[in-house]
Amino acid sequence: MEVVSAAHGAFGPLLEKLTTLLVDEYARLKGVRREIRSLRSELSSMHAALKEYTKLEDPNDQVKTWISLVRELAYDTEDALDKFVHQLVNGSRRHHGGFKKLFRKTICHLKTLGSRRGIADQIDDLKDRIKHVKDLKDSYTLDGAPSSTTRHGVVDPRLHAIFAEEAHLVGMEGPRDDLANWMMEEGNNSSSHCKVLSIVGFGGLGKTTLANEVRRKIQGRFHCQAFVSISQKPDIKKIIKDVISQMPCLDGSTQDTMDWDEKKSIAKLREMLQDKRYLVIIDDVWSRQAWNTIKCAFPENNCSSRIIATTRIIDVAKSCCQNTDDRMYKMEALNDLHSRTLFSKRIFGSSNYCPEVLHKVSDGILKKCGGLPLAIISISSLLANRPAMKDEWEKVKRSIGCALENNQSLEGMSSILSLSYNDLPPNLKTCLLYLSVFPEDYVIDRERLVRRWIAEGFISEQHGQSQQEVAENYFYELVNKSMVQPVDIGYDGKVRACQVHDMMLEIIISKSIEDNFVTVVRRGQISLKSHQGFIRRLSVQHIDQELLSALANEDLSHVRSLTVTSSVCMKHFPSLVEFESLRVLDFEDCQGLQEYDMNNIDKLFQLKYLSFRGTCITKPPSRIVMLRNLQTLDLRMTSMQQDLPDGIALLTKLQYLLTETQHKIPIGITNMRSLRVTPNFNITKSPLDAVEELGNLTRLNELSLHLSDGYRYKTHEEVLLSSLCKLSRCKLRSLYISREWGSLNFIDSWSPPSSLQIFHMSSNMHLANIPKWISPGLTSLVNLDINVAELREEGLHTLGLLPSLLDLALCLRSGGSKKLTVIGFPCLKRFNLFSWDGAYVMLTKGSMWNLEEFLLSFDVSVAKAYGFYLGIEHLPSLKLIQVVLRNEGATHSESKAAAAAIREEAGAHPNHPEVCILEEPDEDEDNNEKTDNDEGKSREEGN
Repeated sequence: MEVVSAAHGAFGPLLEKLTTLLVDEYARLKGVRREIRSLRSELSSMHAALKEYTKLEDPNDQVKTWISLVRELAYDTEDALDKFVHQLVNGSRRHHGGFKKLFRKTICHLKTLGSRRGIADQIDDLKDRIKHVKDLKDSYTLDGAPSSTTRHGVVDPRLHAIFAEEAHLVGMEGPRDDLANWMMEEGNNSSSHCKVLSIVGFGGLGKTTLANEVRRKIQGRFHCQAFVSISQKPDIKKIIKDVISQMPCLDGSTQDTMDWDEKKSIAKLREMLQDKRYLVIIDDVWSRQAWNTIKCAFPENNCSSRIIATTRIIDVAKSCCQNTDDRMYKMEALNDLHSRTLFSKRIFGSSNYCPEVLHKVSDGILKKCGGLPLAIISISSLLANRPAMKDEWEKVKRSIGCALENNQSLEGMSSILSLSYNDLPPNLKTCLLYLSVFPEDYVIDRERLVRRWIAEGFISEQHGQSQQEVAENYFYELVNKSMVQPVDIGYDGKVRACQVHDMMLEIIISKSIEDNFVTVVRRGQISLKSHQGFIRRLSVQHIDQELLSALANEDLSHVRSLTVTSSVCMKHFPSLVEFESLRVLDFEDCQGLQEYDMNNIDKLFQLKYLSFRGTCITKPPSRIVMLRNLQTLDLRMTSMQQDLPDGIALLTKLQYLLTETQHKIPIGITNMRSLRVTPNFNITKSPLDAVEELGNLTRLNELSLHLSDGYRYKTHEEVLLSSLCKLSRCKLRSLYISREWGSLNFIDSWSPPSSLQIFHMSSNMHLANIPKWISPGLTSLVNLDINVAELREEGLHTLGLLPSLLDLALCLRSGGSKKLTVIGFPCLKRFNLFSWDGAYVMLTKGSMWNLEEFLLSFDVSVAKAYGFYLGIEHLPSLKLIQVVLRNEGATHSESKAAAAAIREEAGAHPNHPEVCILEEPDEDEDNNEKTDNDEGKSREEGN
């Protein structure tokens, strides 16, 4: 129930703030603690009621109205508290007297505001509103509202997938035949082993339909078969009864099952199936617990039985496949051709017909469907009942979001997609609704998103985990539940970004607007009247003069986040002064920002997240140093060439200072002890005191440094080493070091923290050899980019012992013995070896077992002594091999032989990896060829 989710998002930060106030010095004053306790007690009671209402799938209008009142009350209460505390803090900075005296003066001042409705009056008004909302709850008797989560008379929207006709299916033939063949193959462990196929994917992709098609293909080879759908709260007794009723070959009868409890139901079904070869589809599994319970009912009877499970949740799909013979199949969206075929077939009865006048608009509709068969079928059914006219179809395209909620033709699709949403806990629903601030097809950076969640107050520390860790867990849970689509998955398994399917985006936008969670201004919109109450979060994706005028008439003082993601005429955009409650201000990729007046940005005293990334600003507003609550400042991909603003060290709560240019370390950086990520600090241009203060930033996670070349900077190196050693006691995870040229040997005596995950050094600097601090004790190190003057085999073996290393880039000035034998590297997935002198690497059996990409260079003249053999047959996971052949001292035929040998070795590999071979020209050979050509030309001219 989305209305509860948004209200939960409003209550979370408010209750946390009230708890914090109880332990702050304000609560020591007479009467203040009592007021805060009373306020927290009343609001906690309301929050508890909200949690109860999450159990209602279809609440009545009175419940919805009450929840809306509570939500708006929570927002306004938090805003008033923030202003009140800000007034006190500002007063304490202006006065040197005691806090108690100051507090009384401030209260006195606030109470004299009178008709101007000051903060004290707002707090009194909020108390009255709390009492009113509480009385309404009692008068509505909301506690007696129906709490059943089942709506009688509603048809299961998944039924059409169970009985879909084969003639109507598109794009299923290939996956169906592949999976059917796999299902009938005998397993490796035993010829009669029971195998499980789990099909996982986003709601509406056709998982149920595919499972049924596979069943139809192979059902004749089984004694009995059954299909059961699992609800989000499965009734095991009912499921067992359904299975028995579908298997007439079983000796038992369903008439006795009514008296069986869950345990007896499972035992009886196991007994009945003990000597039967069965085929069962368990559809729409929602949890590992449900799967584990249901799986118990199907015995491992060595009769070559088969089970197919479908789910939207990746972890559940994995838990279904516990044996090596089992298989997890990830369902993919239809490609453009199959989408067009299904669409045309449904509307016009022909797979390749569509009137020319409707081609463009149908392309737009299909893009919105995003290859989702359920969406294509539902919308084509809607269009089939409308005139085949361009204007009619354009109306449908523009109103898909609204139609999902209100049109009966699309009710089934809306229900299917909403099932996943309804399964989320309230905190995840809040985080998902927040994605409606981003435009359609937008690639949402993971780090940007989690930092914004934190700034909004959606995230609290849990069980010893930081806010950052909790937010990351929420992000991956949305990926796991197929609510968002992962984009750019690294070797470490981390998802760099995500996208929201267009249909899911329409649903969450609709829910967000209905609940006044986000107000979206986008192309085709004609007014702002869709929101209720004050605008709380504003996303401007497109705006024209008419909408600008409408925005100018709105009260923007309650807007908590402002996101501008497109080309907007910022010159006439409302002033920042009007957005006094902002926590998040995100201008990423906004063009024309240089025309916008940001001189009053210091008035945004609650601002925690500020991004100018991808804009044309040449310098940040000087007054950002007054934003004392700022946590994130993103200045990447801007036109900024100047140093950081003077006074940046005043931002003591800043955690992420993100730039791409080099900067001097600011004076007083020791005050910025909240910093987690730094810009690229130029060590040698920074004062020594500032370099020394780096060691005091004990919360650092990511540090980027640049060094100039030259002996005159030895003192800077020594001080930097001292600071790095201090940081060894903290949780530093990433260290990036660059240098114009020269050695990095001064860090040879460094002792890195065990938390170190990434170490990168630029290609124009080097270490003498593998440093002593690289050892198997670095259990967290996953990414290493290192350059050494000389590499011996013992150094390579040391790297091979790193237990978690996934990505290794190794640049050698000298390979020592020329031939290097690879041993170890149990987790490595990418190995990039560049050698200036052509050192030759040979792989051994059991090494680099998980390697997927092998990139290397070697000297042909050295490699020929070993027959150009690499040993890639020992790499069972290999997908790509890229080789740069160094031809110095080698003949053309030797170079060709080397390339042929590599291709032959790759061709014999069972994975048939992609092969890319590049050749470095031999300068001597080029010069000889040029000389020969010149001499020949001279002889011709002489003749």
